[in-house]
Amino acid sequence: MAFSEEQRITLHGFNNLTKSLSFNMYDICFTKTKEEREAYIEYIDEQYNSDRLTYILNTVADIIGAHVLNTAKQDYVPQGASVTLLVSEGPIVEVPTESYEESPGPLPDNVVMQLDKSHITVHTYPEYHPSEGISTFRADIDVSTCGEISPLKALNYLIHSFDTDIMTIDYRVRGFTRDIHGNKLFIDHEINSIQNYIPDEIIAQFDMIDVNVYQENIFHTKCKLRQFDLNNYLFGYTKDALSDEEQKEIAQRLKMEQDEIFYGKSINNTVH
Repeated sequence: MAFSEEQRITLHGFNNLTKSLSFNMYDICFTKTKEEREAYIEYIDEQYNSDRLTYILNTVADIIGAHVLNTAKQDYVPQGASVTLLVSEGPIVEVPTESYEESPGPLPDNVVMQLDKSHITVHTYPEYHPSEGISTFRADIDVSTCGEISPLKALNYLIHSFDTDIMTIDYRVRGFTRDIHGNKLFIDHEINSIQNYIPDEIIAQFDMIDVNVYQENIFHTKCKLRQFDLNNYLFGYTKDALSDEEQKEIAQRLKMEQDEIFYGKSINNTVH
């Protein structure tokens, strides 16, 4: 059911729908030696420390019109970081028509919209394979809102905030709200695919798979970079420092790592 700005439904009280966006990204790197692995983890911890993550989440709050009530952040030893924002309803300046359409969100303009009783969190997970020379970095961002605006409007900014090889994105609308006649509404905006909230230039860079359960208001999209350049996965040197055989073997390991993460299953642990 689509509603234009002129066709907005009058609700009985507050909008009680809960809209949750889960954005998961992965960065993959070949780290042959212990020194390379430690340097990569140190780089990741510096690049995505709790201060920078706090800045990213505060920008997300601005995009979706949230007022930050409280911030908790922590850098962990030996690695990783977490940030949690508790947010409440912000002042309603305007509700642009974009909030009713499937389209990418701003980067990052000051969009103020209704939001209440919500939270935004991020957790990071640097990790490495002890024998295959593969290091991975994962960041999990969750944006949960109540009210009119969908957290999907923050997705465009989140994608641009991280260097990512693979993304998995989930969106779910839970609960219900009522119109003034008492009729239950289980979703208050149209959505066919999360991909409609991703800019075309980003879509062109990724292979994507959708798994949607429309009757349950559950939407899932996962994305993997199409182009593979070995130089983007070496830490501190380029492929020119490797023999052709080494380049082939490392590329195969990296591609297998990508495929296993993308498809969510172990494929083959042996490199031929």
